[in-house]
Amino acid sequence: MISPRRPSGVSPTSNSMSAAQQILGSANMSESPAQSPTSGERNDRLWDMSSFRHGLPDEGGNSSTAGAPVAGTNSEPEKNDDGTPKPMRGGVSLDTMRSLYGPGTGFGGLRRSNSSVVYPGGPPEFPPVKKLNPLQKKRILVSGGAGFVGSHLVDRLMLMGHDVIAIDNYFTGSKMNLAHWFGHPNFEMIRHDVVDPIMLEVDQIYHLACPASPVHYQANPVKTLKTGFFGTYNMLGLAKRVKARFLLTSTSEVYGDPEEHPQKETYWGHVNCIGPRACYDEGKRVAEALTYSYARQDGVDVRVARIFNTFGPRMNWHDGRVVSNFIVQALKGDDITIYGDGSATRSFQYVHDLVDGLIALMESDYTDPVNLGNPEEYTIKEFADMIVELVNEHRARYGDAGKTSTVTYLPAVADDPQRRKPDTTRAKEVLGWAPQWAAIDGLKETVAYFYQMMHQH
Repeated sequence: MISPRRPSGVSPTSNSMSAAQQILGSANMSESPAQSPTSGERNDRLWDMSSFRHGLPDEGGNSSTAGAPVAGTNSEPEKNDDGTPKPMRGGVSLDTMRSLYGPGTGFGGLRRSNSSVVYPGGPPEFPPVKKLNPLQKKRILVSGGAGFVGSHLVDRLMLMGHDVIAIDNYFTGSKMNLAHWFGHPNFEMIRHDVVDPIMLEVDQIYHLACPASPVHYQANPVKTLKTGFFGTYNMLGLAKRVKARFLLTSTSEVYGDPEEHPQKETYWGHVNCIGPRACYDEGKRVAEALTYSYARQDGVDVRVARIFNTFGPRMNWHDGRVVSNFIVQALKGDDITIYGDGSATRSFQYVHDLVDGLIALMESDYTDPVNLGNPEEYTIKEFADMIVELVNEHRARYGDAGKTSTVTYLPAVADDPQRRKPDTTRAKEVLGWAPQWAAIDGLKETVAYFYQMMHQH
């Protein structure tokens, strides 16, 4: 299992450089004054105290697989001289990221009881960020920045030292996902719906805004289609006006119920354009068409990422996705509900891998669509059994003898794809990207996160 690791030579008590430099790397920082030790040691202290940290097994790291290549990907993660994984893209360590989403750490001092929540007052102490040369520092807009994936992307971009503007209408996002940045001079949060135009001055646009789970996008299919078209139209219009690079987060749903397996970017898809999922599938397909039309007609610099199933901390508990549904049901001791006979397959990637891929694509010169996903493929039944086992193991570490969930089957959902697996050859060749997290390791962290959130007082 994963144990928290720092880059080689990093220690909270090291005097050779500030903790901020140890966490984030010394590049581009030697010319500026060292960060305050109090601020720099914040993440180490929070991580050492975090109940989330102690909820992870094998803390000593004897059987850690963090950073191990995913089976079947032929990837080999970069290593430090002592064999430990190097930091993630942008020079950010895993410990630093965990300190932002671990329960009780992201909004330092937040306290809960059965009937109330106490939010800390006074000026916050922010995580240390890189001090970039002004020529390297970018103004970056993240639409949907308060959502599950968007908030992790904002965290990474902030830690890399950029100025970040997040916009979100909070339909599925939450302010709490980004509360640890409120008031930071490099960060701005705007409540805004992308179906309406917005005027900003930015260098890059990551367009993530759109409900991505069936529960949410089917709740208002017309609004989902408006977000897919008008939201993308407005973000592309902004990119055209300020000459910003634009990245669209598309989806594997553009492949529909695929007849090709695994799915390559050259596959045109097999989509029911009038079915219950069409509002999302076709919304993303028209968003891709609009993106490339702006590129051809107006010279907008575009990137398109087709994202496969992704999971991790900050997932919405009630969004109807497989991972969050199964984990919450297992933690409550409820029956695990599978729609269909459980033989349908999915490929699941951990959110840190996805953020790595999005940043790599934005920084590349490649303009055609790129699949970002984990080629590990599981049947839904296998995945359910895996989560039940992991939840039982996690409970055992706390002496929690909760009820073990059993699997029940419900009628299959209309137009639900039977097989889904990405061909990530293009991402490896043009981005040098491959998933570094095995699904089971990401699940262990996600189970620990949900368990601590459910038991936080």
